Amino acid sequence: MAGAAGLLGFRYWPEDGIWNPCLASPIPESLLKHDLVLEAWEGVEASKRWDCHVHLTGNGNSGSGIWINPAMDSLWHPVQSIQKQFYLNAGCIEDNTRGDVAYVNRLVQLQKDMLGSGRAMLLAFDYHHDTQGRRVQALSPFYTPNRYAATMARRHPQQFKWIASIHPYRTDAVDELEDVVKKGAQGVKWLPPAMGIDPASPRCDAFYAAMARLNVPLLTHGGKELAVHSGEYQALGNPLRLRRPLDHGVRVIVAHCASLGRGQDMDRGPNGPMLENFELFSRMMDEPKYQGRLFGEISAMVQYNRVGRALHDVIIREDWHGRLVNGSDYPLPGIMPLISLRKLVGEGFLDGSKVPVISALRRYNPLMFDFVLKRHLRRGGRGLGVAVFESRRVFA
Repeated sequence: MAGAAGLLGFRYWPEDGIWNPCLASPIPESLLKHDLVLEAWEGVEASKRWDCHVHLTGNGNSGSGIWINPAMDSLWHPVQSIQKQFYLNAGCIEDNTRGDVAYVNRLVQLQKDMLGSGRAMLLAFDYHHDTQGRRVQALSPFYTPNRYAATMARRHPQQFKWIASIHPYRTDAVDELEDVVKKGAQGVKWLPPAMGIDPASPRCDAFYAAMARLNVPLLTHGGKELAVHSGEYQALGNPLRLRRPLDHGVRVIVAHCASLGRGQDMDRGPNGPMLENFELFSRMMDEPKYQGRLFGEISAMVQYNRVGRALHDVIIREDWHGRLVNGSDYPLPGIMPLISLRKLVGEGFLDGSKVPVISALRRYNPLMFDFVLKRHLRRGGRGLGVAVFESRRVFA
């Protein structure tokens, strides 16, 4: 997840309102078959459209094993409490007694409304662990078990694939990796600042060796993390820390292209200067030795606090497009204040005449909104290439 801390400091009044209206299917035919929507699908092989960043959450009341840190309901943590309310609304969880079921049912319907036979890739999410591999619930924002993600993907095979989450410091990490691969996991997801993972630590080496042996990609957050409380662990999002898995032969997908915050230039030693994380990510993307191993993922890059140089570069760097993949970071596209179409127009990324249709789409289907919006982004007459949206190639 990315960007939710800005919910309390709007720079632009949210033109689409504060709360997701969660309008039910069917999407009006006039909208679904609008020229702008059909144009977005042109050239994209729908079966290869795997949205590789879809959070699987709920409230755990179905026996799913989902756990959310109680601090997110505490009056002593008002920011986290408000964030939770936005997440639940974005996922259209209106009945707390059926939170898990409501979230999945909504996501199934959103997927069914998408053209063709693409998939949403459901993300499990492991606990924070200390350096001894012990679970630390107090520092964990939430938890989504691998078994639950696997079950939902098995139950809805036409809509979902799944990505496991395994903390590499766990004593059973390699065994768990081998088990989830047998159960159909397409990769492993990390959020280092929230989970307490240092990707540059030798503690990860055995896990990296197993990932390389099993040909399992790592989808990992890059850059500053705002969506969950990460505190002192923000430095773990430095993309240069991912050199270690890359050098072990692991295929690494950097979520959000590390497009937020600053990190130390570790390539220049322990006293290296602080640079934009995206600049550090770009440096690695341009290193020939990482061709075919390092990829960027573009979820959250249209959020109002990320619109700028990074979004500009991923559009105009057509030589990168074969190494970029799309993810929605769902349910975040359903958090109405996070994305300002007006700002995208003002910054020259979007034709203002397209706003009414794209905005209307969001009220019915945030997944389709995210896809159509990104397909219509332009910079210097260029747009994101078709390959960016055919993410299946990086996983299958």
